[in-house]
Amino acid sequence: MSARTHAEGPETYTLDPVHTRVMFAIEHAGFSKAIGTVSGSTGRLIFDPENWPSARIEVEVPLVRLDLGDARWNRAALAGNLLDVEDHPVARFVSTRVEALASDRASVFGALTLHGVTREIALDVRLNALKRHPLPPFRQTAGFSATTVISRKAFGIDAWPRVIGDTVELRIEAEAVRTRADADAIAPDTPPGKPDDAPEAPEEVRRDAPDSDAPSAEACATADCAILPEPNATAALLLASHSPLCDLDTRP
Repeated sequence: MSARTHAEGPETYTLDPVHTRVMFAIEHAGFSKAIGTVSGSTGRLIFDPENWPSARIEVEVPLVRLDLGDARWNRAALAGNLLDVEDHPVARFVSTRVEALASDRASVFGALTLHGVTREIALDVRLNALKRHPLPPFRQTAGFSATTVISRKAFGIDAWPRVIGDTVELRIEAEAVRTRADADAIAPDTPPGKPDDAPEAPEEVRRDAPDSDAPSAEACATADCAILPEPNATAALLLASHSPLCDLDTRP
């Protein structure tokens, strides 16, 4: 198989916690909808764009990363009478089945565990892109958007009913990177280094990060990433900054 031909069958991806965000909206005393986000989600995705029903996903959402834009609101939401993060610091979703709706859309059903209670929910998922990332380390990346609506009371979170609405609108924006285990299986006819179609670093980046500042082979080995051959020392510096997802991916 050519190195530039997509592999057949499902591949494994790791969620990028920096570019994965859960947004929620909930009614505030009938005046407006309070909007917050939770960052730092982690998880694993098994995905084949030609076979949505074979997809599997497991995600953990660190509720301590919740942000409503105000420190007192954050403390109130995380307190024992609401999310109770001291006893339930993580929300977890595990898919159970996937129904394809179109080539880029599917309903993903699964078990959501929140506040110590597990309920089945359905996510409306859209595949935004599946391609090589344009920045180092040029890894194959899948991008998704998903929405659903849940009842907080269904998960035992029922305090302040006259002030906080029951319906919670969820929106998830996620990016997942092909895992290192897959990246190790680089086709033998693929030369090491930067892919032919990879862009150069922007001029301002090259100016601010001269080649003399590029990491040594020993330093980059510590970060578990690949040094690019000269004259791509700046790209190597960018590679090191992307650890732990910093293995150069030369596959399609």
